[in-house]
Amino acid sequence: MPTFSFGNSALDVRTAISIAADETDFELNAETRAKIAASATHVKEIVDSNRTVYGVNTGFGILANTPISEEDTATLQYKILQSHSVGVGEPVPQEIAKLMLITKVQSLSQGFSGVQLSTVERILWHIRENVIPVVPEKGSVGASGDLAPLAHLFLPLIGLGEVWYKGTRMPSLKALNLARLEPIKLGPKEGLALINGTQFILSYAVKAVQRLENCLDAADIIGAMSLEALTGTKAPFDERLHALRPFEGSRIVAQRLLRLLEGSAIMQSHMDCGRVQDPYSLRCMPQVHGASRNAWLHLKQMTETELNAVTDNPLIFSADDTISGGNFHGQLLAIPLDYACIAASELGNISDRRCYLLLEGKWGLPMLLMKNVGLNSGFMIPQYTTAALVTENKTLCFPSSADSIPTSLGQEDHVSMGSISGRKVNQVLDNLENILAIELLSASQAIEFRRPLKSSVPLEFAHDLVRRHVSFAEEDRIFADDINKVAGIIKDFSFVKEVSAVAKF
Repeated sequence: MPTFSFGNSALDVRTAISIAADETDFELNAETRAKIAASATHVKEIVDSNRTVYGVNTGFGILANTPISEEDTATLQYKILQSHSVGVGEPVPQEIAKLMLITKVQSLSQGFSGVQLSTVERILWHIRENVIPVVPEKGSVGASGDLAPLAHLFLPLIGLGEVWYKGTRMPSLKALNLARLEPIKLGPKEGLALINGTQFILSYAVKAVQRLENCLDAADIIGAMSLEALTGTKAPFDERLHALRPFEGSRIVAQRLLRLLEGSAIMQSHMDCGRVQDPYSLRCMPQVHGASRNAWLHLKQMTETELNAVTDNPLIFSADDTISGGNFHGQLLAIPLDYACIAASELGNISDRRCYLLLEGKWGLPMLLMKNVGLNSGFMIPQYTTAALVTENKTLCFPSSADSIPTSLGQEDHVSMGSISGRKVNQVLDNLENILAIELLSASQAIEFRRPLKSSVPLEFAHDLVRRHVSFAEEDRIFADDINKVAGIIKDFSFVKEVSAVAKF
């Protein structure tokens, strides 16, 4: 098992997800431990010197000018966790909460946050033992950090809140007792360092990067299958054409489509059919899928920058050098997440158009992809579902980052709402996975009407993979069962992984 060194190595999306899945080990090396300890010492020196530093010996937000006595600096940190635990709604998925722990450790381990080494070690215990805090999904405005969700995330450190312990939801103090541990004692600034940061937004961004990449890869494969079933041409994917408009995303998609279609007997069978152009949803896959892939590339870049950033406030450079800034502001992720939301929605939009094409009864396919329609509705109604999901996704595309409501009596007068952007893009991805499943189901049905001709090796493998789960439909049945089975192999990444291995991407 590989080992990741917090605070000493660059964290990327794959590694963060691998740690969350218990597939990568982790450590704090000696250098990182020394940095953390030195930063905590700086905070102690600030308290001892009576020098005023925000959040160390002052109140928070609009109360920044309210002094806190030396004897109350530790108590202040407990109170901030309690007062800021105002989240509502359902708990976030345990994977998201665990990613929040992982990404917070990477930030704290840079050595600019003033937390104690023992605090970081307790967070690492939660990660290693999968004692995952219960974090409500709503309540963050995405600036001053993800205050509410992070407060809930770290209540268990002081014996408050709830956790998932060995699969059971229980009070944190009970879990600590079962593990024979005591709540930790927070020092000055620690509570603020824990709740100030973008780890809620960031964790949803990490998942969005992983899931959108999977959907992009799936859309190329499934789109190529639909093109084959509809006897479309591969000419629009010619490298020369895309060299004249060299966007990275569209060039990647065109190359992938050509690779997926290479050696297809179906493609060869209609080279001189006389059709001049295919509909846009086939012909423009490089441009549309490519635009979404460009958005994904941007989101990935921004997410991996944030994964290695220090996002709390104030930042401690030495006992005599502290800076109160705005590294907690979520706008830097909120805008790319909203962009990715549109990108994911558009993948579903063009996929639905291909579903519709497959049903029209053109180019040698039976209407509704079934020979005996009338008594049977064929694949008519699954496209109703794609239409509904596409429209739902469109309604989710309003950019949360375009909104702001002042908080803290105006001290925090512009906020990102990036927490909503992060949750929303993952809702769109939920719908997109089902839209792609319906297109895959429809394309797999349609391609059998081209027999005995075969498609390429990768696309025949993709078809066979679907047939392991769902049979050809001679007549109507409960298609929801089929959709769920096919969606399952998209959602668990196995469809893309297995087909990509065959295609040698």
